[in-house]
Amino acid sequence: MIELEGVPELIDPVMVAAFEGWNDAGDAASTAVAHLDREWKGEVFAALDAEDYYDFQVNRPTVFLDNGVRKITWPTTRLSVVRVGGDKPRDLVLVRGIEPSMRWRSFCNELLAFAHELGVEMVVILGALLGDTPHTRPVPVSGVTSDPDLARTMDLEETRYEGPTGIVGILQEACTHAGVPAVSLWAAVPHYVSQPPNPKATLALLNRLEDLIGLRIPLGELPEDARAWQVGVDQLAAEDSEVAEYVQTLEEARDTAELPEASGEAIAREFERYLRRREPGSGSGPGVATEGGDSPFLRDPGSGRTRPPKPEQPGPEAVPGAESVPEPEADAGAPDGGSVPERGTTGGNRSGESPSGENPSGEGPSDENPDAAGPDGAGPKNDEDPGDDSGK
Repeated sequence: MIELEGVPELIDPVMVAAFEGWNDAGDAASTAVAHLDREWKGEVFAALDAEDYYDFQVNRPTVFLDNGVRKITWPTTRLSVVRVGGDKPRDLVLVRGIEPSMRWRSFCNELLAFAHELGVEMVVILGALLGDTPHTRPVPVSGVTSDPDLARTMDLEETRYEGPTGIVGILQEACTHAGVPAVSLWAAVPHYVSQPPNPKATLALLNRLEDLIGLRIPLGELPEDARAWQVGVDQLAAEDSEVAEYVQTLEEARDTAELPEASGEAIAREFERYLRRREPGSGSGPGVATEGGDSPFLRDPGSGRTRPPKPEQPGPEAVPGAESVPEPEADAGAPDGGSVPERGTTGGNRSGESPSGENPSGEGPSDENPDAAGPDGAGPKNDEDPGDDSGK
């Protein structure tokens, strides 16, 4: 049993996790958790032993100088607790790290031991995948769960995916076996502009998380960063006629597919979000940070499909049926369908990381079948891929 001295009893705690690497196209998911940690002044209270889970030739430690003294930072996963103020205070346990290189089941069991000790009521795992989505449209964000009750009460989709998965899919499955409600939220990142950062996708994930956990999240400069990002991509696309034509094709496909979804229910949902953000004291107060069972889950329910824009940058495609969440602050982008032209393409992964375009629920790209991609149960819908049955 883990002893957490110095961490007080938490109020309705929710664990929010994101992992750099294969599950994190454009660094959108890890940046979202980093934003929460920064805005609510989180302080690390625990870190997993890097020696147990990481291959240091893949994720290398870094050296830095502290007052002239050389020190080393090891790649690992860290946990912090923040208390969100307001009329109804609530605690968040933030988990941020790198997808582990080995011993994934032990890794997930250790995180779940922390969740059990802290009384966590629900786990939300953020991910981002590469998809055939235009940057000029709202970023599709889908919510997926393997819990039928949670799917009904929160209007989520049950995962139906079968195929390769990443740590997001493994952690969600571990939660299911442990009886902990878990949801994966997946944002689609345009695979023709996949390099980080992608503030528009980060903003979309935070908006969806806000709806899911009922907290008002301070967005800071993210809306402005998202607008600036889109303007920059607009300018790059305008310089290449092939890329501009490709983006227009994606826009037409997205608009056609989403036309039936412009329903009164979608409009009402967006209006409710607008009103919540105008309400004073709705959970936006400063955060106060506090310091401070083995169950084999061999079943690997995957989470989606992936599709590499280029051989060296695998990227998952959107999963059909994923719901798209409109972005009030920033005009986000992402429909599906098509393959990006080679010329004018921007993308790539950071060295020392797994390819960042993941599929919902942790599924990763499939190099054997570049036309199929998808995550563990979550991910943006691919309207142009009628044959995609990767579901959640």
